[in-house]
Amino acid sequence: MTDARVIPIKGKDPKSSARKKPVAKKAAASKGASAGARSGGSRRSGGSAAAATAEEPEPRPAHEPLPGAEPEPVAWDRKVANALAFMRRRITGDYEVDEFGYDRELTDRVLNAPLRPIYSRWFRVETRGLENIPDEGGALVVANHSGTIALDSLMTSVALLDHHPARRQLRMLGANLVFKTPVVGDFARKSGSTLACGPDAERLLNKGELVGVWPEGFKGVGKPFSERYKLQRFGRGGFVSAALRTKSPIIPCAIVGAEETYPILANAKTLARMMGLPYFPITPTFPMLGPLGLVPLPSKWIIEFGEPIYTDGYPDDAADDPMLVFNLTDQVRETIQQTLYKLLVQRRSVFL
Repeated sequence: MTDARVIPIKGKDPKSSARKKPVAKKAAASKGASAGARSGGSRRSGGSAAAATAEEPEPRPAHEPLPGAEPEPVAWDRKVANALAFMRRRITGDYEVDEFGYDRELTDRVLNAPLRPIYSRWFRVETRGLENIPDEGGALVVANHSGTIALDSLMTSVALLDHHPARRQLRMLGANLVFKTPVVGDFARKSGSTLACGPDAERLLNKGELVGVWPEGFKGVGKPFSERYKLQRFGRGGFVSAALRTKSPIIPCAIVGAEETYPILANAKTLARMMGLPYFPITPTFPMLGPLGLVPLPSKWIIEFGEPIYTDGYPDDAADDPMLVFNLTDQVRETIQQTLYKLLVQRRSVFL
């Protein structure tokens, strides 16, 4: 008898059924979770839904950001907003100006803006003795004057506004020629400067302002390079009289470095008279190089504020004593001269 062949009947594979059972359970669990969510659900259905959600991986970005590469908050939008607000105030006239024409916001944001890189990078100014400048109240800063163009007064103003703890604005006393010059005179008024006369100086000191004066005037700014760092005459001592009347301290200030910015080799007096100027400088670069000759040489600067000379111990009529005024003027001048000699010895190089 021939052996019978057993032909298997194709049916469902138990293994495949076992593999499909979890899927069915998962689908049932999802349906139960949906039904539970609609009807209030039971704790078991809610747990199944949470488990199903936890099993699904969260999508991750294709590339993780490198450490430190996170974008920083942009600062330019704040600068643009401040600039627009500043322009709006200028157009609408919503800004303050004192009786002398001083515009603090314009001075700080506009007029001093081009001076700051010159102060820090071109001249590399080193400021000493800022602790001798009072944080408040009237005081008179008296400094030497040099450099063909009065950059020394501008650098002194930047030093006090940007580096003094109280950010004090120096109210400078200038010659009449400054305020007669078109454009220059307007900017000088807006920066807080006023005419170098006794009444204006006393008004500022009585208001508690920090006043700056350069008694050498044009004699100091226009002196030849051969007489560098030799102080000229300090006038009649009008600044001492103003300090005595207002009981304000006098602070001697010595500035080294300005003499080398535009070394004056000669003075074309004829041209100066024709142009109505106190002097017409001939320097190594001007007028030979034309406009390029107006670029100052990058000398190293040192500004030192000395110890105050107090005047509140003198009688009320001390300003009317010419001998006392003369002696105090000579004391301030000699203090500045000796400080200049000391700084010149300490300075390593003219341009380093």
